[in-house]
Amino acid sequence: MSTGLLLISHPGIASNLLDTAVTMLGRSTLEIEILEVPFDASVEKIKSQVRQRISKLDQGDGVLILTDLYGATPCNIGHNQMTSTTRLVAGLNLSMLLRVLNYPQLGLEDLALKAVSGGHDGILLCE
Repeated sequence: MSTGLLLISHPGIASNLLDTAVTMLGRSTLEIEILEVPFDASVEKIKSQVRQRISKLDQGDGVLILTDLYGATPCNIGHNQMTSTTRLVAGLNLSMLLRVLNYPQLGLEDLALKAVSGGHDGILLCE
């Protein structure tokens, strides 16, 4: 078993980041689902889709939910659907996703921390 990964974002973000990450790494060993939330989406419909994806992904080790922007609809919906076997990290970026995909053997808690460190470590002021 392994932790499942659910990416929830505005249209085009999660799918493009995942495509890029998998191309760079050449693989992905985590079970991954993507839900890109249209701007005119029914919140109740999206909540139902999130529940379905969490149920599909949780094979006993929980589900890490990554969302693109804290406080925006994808994050709020993900947060609203959290359970005792999910963790949510907002601020999805390529560095964060690469870090997560490089550590598929980690449990839910450690993988969530790895996501946060990957996101932070990938932001630098370059002079």
